[in-house]
Amino acid sequence: MTTDIWSWVHDTHGRLVESGQHRLATALAEIAGHAVDGRNEQLDAMFPEALASARALGLPWVEVFLRHWRLQNLLNKRHQGERAMTEAVSLLEYAHREETAGCPQAVCAVQDFTICHANIDGPGYVPERLAVLEEALERVEPARACFDCLSREYADTLEDDGRAEAALAHLDRAQLRIQAAGASVSLSFGQARAAALYKLGRPEEALAALAAAEQAYTAARHTLDEDDQRKLGVLRARALAALGRHDEALAQLPPLEEAEGFADIRHRWTEAVERLVAVDRFPNDARLGVRLAHWVSYLDAAGSHRPCLDLALMAGRLAVRRGARAVALALVATGERKLPLLRRTEGAAAALAELRAAAEALPVPSLPVAPLELPRWLGERDEAAAAAPGPDAAPEPDPEGDLDLLAAGWAALERAQASADEVSGATGLLLSLAGLLASLGHEQGSAELLRARLEQDPGHQDLIGMLASVLIEARDGEGLRRLAERVAIASPADAHWIRARWAVAEGRWAEAVESCQALLALEPDRINPRRLAAAAATELGEHATAQRLYQELLAHALPVEGTAPEQLYRTVQPADLWHLITAATANRDWAVVRETGARLGIEFDESDGPVDEEWQVVTVRARRSNGAATDLPALRTGPATARILPVLGEDVPLNHHDLVVFAPALLEPAPAQDADEAEQARWRPTFELLTLLDPAGYTTYFVDGAWPGPQAWAELREALREAGHGIWAYSGDQYLITHPADEQAELPGIYAALGVPPTASAAQADALLTELTAGWPHPLSWLDLAKAAGADEAHHEEVIKRYGL
Repeated sequence: MTTDIWSWVHDTHGRLVESGQHRLATALAEIAGHAVDGRNEQLDAMFPEALASARALGLPWVEVFLRHWRLQNLLNKRHQGERAMTEAVSLLEYAHREETAGCPQAVCAVQDFTICHANIDGPGYVPERLAVLEEALERVEPARACFDCLSREYADTLEDDGRAEAALAHLDRAQLRIQAAGASVSLSFGQARAAALYKLGRPEEALAALAAAEQAYTAARHTLDEDDQRKLGVLRARALAALGRHDEALAQLPPLEEAEGFADIRHRWTEAVERLVAVDRFPNDARLGVRLAHWVSYLDAAGSHRPCLDLALMAGRLAVRRGARAVALALVATGERKLPLLRRTEGAAAALAELRAAAEALPVPSLPVAPLELPRWLGERDEAAAAAPGPDAAPEPDPEGDLDLLAAGWAALERAQASADEVSGATGLLLSLAGLLASLGHEQGSAELLRARLEQDPGHQDLIGMLASVLIEARDGEGLRRLAERVAIASPADAHWIRARWAVAEGRWAEAVESCQALLALEPDRINPRRLAAAAATELGEHATAQRLYQELLAHALPVEGTAPEQLYRTVQPADLWHLITAATANRDWAVVRETGARLGIEFDESDGPVDEEWQVVTVRARRSNGAATDLPALRTGPATARILPVLGEDVPLNHHDLVVFAPALLEPAPAQDADEAEQARWRPTFELLTLLDPAGYTTYFVDGAWPGPQAWAELREALREAGHGIWAYSGDQYLITHPADEQAELPGIYAALGVPPTASAAQADALLTELTAGWPHPLSWLDLAKAAGADEAHHEEVIKRYGL
């Protein structure tokens, strides 16, 4: 197997471009970068279309490549375990078919398969992982990048088996073989070597290995990207903390927000923090506890059982250290739930037992009032503290301390075996306990309490509602299915509501609409199901359905006057009216737009017809073809419409003067009233693109060359505008081109997009540009436009060459 993967990618990309498959070519070139750098949103947007294209074109090698890199992202960046297993097994089988046997990426499916098992239970699957990796390594030449990857995975497997010394020796042998084959090891290889040294208790050598790896990488003219810096930073922080060099460790430790955003650094980040907390160099507070609990829950839902247990142990030890008894016990319970799912439990069971003993040894707080009075007492305490002036003002909230109080109250109530008369009050206490536990990140622990209470207090609507919310937050689909089935016996409508909310959480919009419609058939006066169904219909692009639902909502809503505060959600909210305007705009129902706008106090220039006015410049946030967000200046023409101002390339499905509909919610808040004038002036309302209403039909061609000066450029822009064309400069002061008379000298350049309206031909646009720039000291180039116009291409090619464009 000798085909170089990146040479194959380069050649395949070229063939796809030549055949007009530009979007698939872009995906082939970009998906690996999205995968390894954790650009999950872009990858998720790009992958389905790219995979469908590869299959439609009969390109099995491209399919293997795309699926492998998506799996690398799911397994490494998102740390999925059982959730990714079906795809890992499927790809391994597909990559070993006859039509994919020669694909240079096929062997990487083995790595995906082993990483998936490592995420589920690394130590438990050591024999299987070693066996498949040994077989794969025999088939791969050391000069190939795959040998580097597989060697690292083999070393990780040895480490999971407690054989860090053997892992280090394996990496050293692999490095010698790679170098003997004329290749260099990757930066990740150096990081793997440092990790093995750290596990051997040699942090100083680990730091030296990281320094050597970074030096070799940059010496080869590579630049560290943000992902590289994050990984190096967390590895260095962990080693420095182990050496007691705490100031240096803190300087290297990535911010908590980065660990929040990138699951692949969370374990090492937490290891470093645990060491820093031990010497009081990092705040061990409830905020840290909430983040760690959410990470544990994330791994729990992803089916990454061993990493989930390992992180729960670290988070539990930190909770014990800060005296958070109930939180520590909740983490122990999570670990104990994971234990039966592991094939190899030695060490883990003992660590859990030790953590449980430490948590149970923490003091149980004394109750200030009777258990059933705790929710009221806590509420009154907080209200009094918030109202207290000066030095008696509210202290820093202590949610973990409150949780300990509620847990102690609940335990006391259980010991007393509450009578039937106390059931309602007991459920109220339980709801407070479960709600606070969930807010601290322990959704499954909260769900277990709620489920148990539901057995004693069946049909309690608040119990059912909170349990559904907690299960949705925990992404526990099976738990929600069981809850819906149980509720359906007494209240089919509530069961439909649970299914609809879960469908929305997973982006299954059609199912959400279907469940809401089934609910409304049973209870037609309900309001929130209409809101949810309308939002889901909007996501589907079914704006007529959304408009109908919002109009029905207005018809069934209660009047504000005389409605009890707890029922105000059943009255018409301003957001309902804005959403109705948006849906009606997408449907071109201008009468409804004007009528609804009047209810919001909007005054229109005209009394009827389409709304097409000039309001203000706003920003419309759209998506590029690769899934990345892009902010576009636009002229707002009505409550929910705007005309795009820039001339855009093919990577954005919009263009100059297109009329779009945007969602009504502001994506970024306005500056505070006391913000400086410069900040106030810079801010523009930003809205999410909803749909294209009227395409203007402009075609884009790019113009490149020397900057003619501000006056000449302004005159060009004005002349093009009068002719119905658009032009948008993309270059800035930093864009410099070669002076044709002196290759060592530079000229300021201009790179711009020309928008040709549908009323003009390419030949007319070419002639217009030629006329308008005829007197300039340096010519511009517009090669693609010249080709489309059938004009002299040689002139533009010569300009490109002379000016180094």
